[in-house]
Amino acid sequence: MSGIVVIAEQRRGELRPVSLELVSTAQALRRPGEEVSVAILGKAPESFVKALSVVGVDEIVTVKVASPEFDPDTFESAVGALIAARTPDVILTAHSVDSFGFAAALATRLGLGFATDVFNAARIDGEIVATRGGYGQKVNVEMDFPGRSTVLLAIRGNVFKAPEQAPAPRVTAFDAPQVASRAAAREFIELSAGDDVDMAAAEFILAIGRGIGDEAKVPQFRELADAIGATLGCSRPIADAGWLPKSRQVGQSGKTASACKLYIAMGVSGAIQHLAGMKHVSTIVAVNSDAEASIFGVAKYGIVGDIFEIADELRRLF
Repeated sequence: MSGIVVIAEQRRGELRPVSLELVSTAQALRRPGEEVSVAILGKAPESFVKALSVVGVDEIVTVKVASPEFDPDTFESAVGALIAARTPDVILTAHSVDSFGFAAALATRLGLGFATDVFNAARIDGEIVATRGGYGQKVNVEMDFPGRSTVLLAIRGNVFKAPEQAPAPRVTAFDAPQVASRAAAREFIELSAGDDVDMAAAEFILAIGRGIGDEAKVPQFRELADAIGATLGCSRPIADAGWLPKSRQVGQSGKTASACKLYIAMGVSGAIQHLAGMKHVSTIVAVNSDAEASIFGVAKYGIVGDIFEIADELRRLF
């Protein structure tokens, strides 16, 4: 048997958004006639069927386990049993704190091909090729898995768009072996990250890059973003310098602007790592004094000029 199995994630009774993003990832890997199945583990897995009924899902597999929340022993055992029963050629899970607890151990035990933090996956000449960052996200690394009949990929969140809802696919129950877990969730404690912005959900982003020159210029762009109703974002050099929190970084090692409809890039050169975070944006406006900047290659509208002068003109309009 072949096919693609997606391992969905839920927490405190809510389906995690990355679960649907994995379904989109699967579409790039499925072969003609191949099915995509989504497995959901939980104490009441049937409660997630409606949320998982999206375009691209052929089957939802409910796996009833004793623990209402994630625990590594339960997931490793249940997912391992599912793989043994179904022998899929691809398993997709999120690159998340949950998968850190079971995916590597499972891949080692079953001898699977394995890659983490994957932001692109495709079949090339029939073989799975996964792309992830390397050397501190300075290069892209393509990985293949010779001799492995089954490959487990942990996919980075906020990279693929979630599909639309669809008529309910068929639902199948899978009886996983029950194991005595060494861990149990006791309570959830909400921690503040100090900056509650969600770049992945922002529909209008004003992003600044190293072209602003120094940290003292940041407040005027924050003020401009507030004035025009945009969320202030940045490229990696700004976040690395500590001028803005890491949560506001757009790019391969930051967040993907998956919901953004309008993206204004001011002083952003357009390095490939930054462009990876903008691939879902429909309208990009680039402002840069360098007419040869890479950002103009993806922008729908471009302005070659002084970003501070353009920012002042924009501010006068609001």
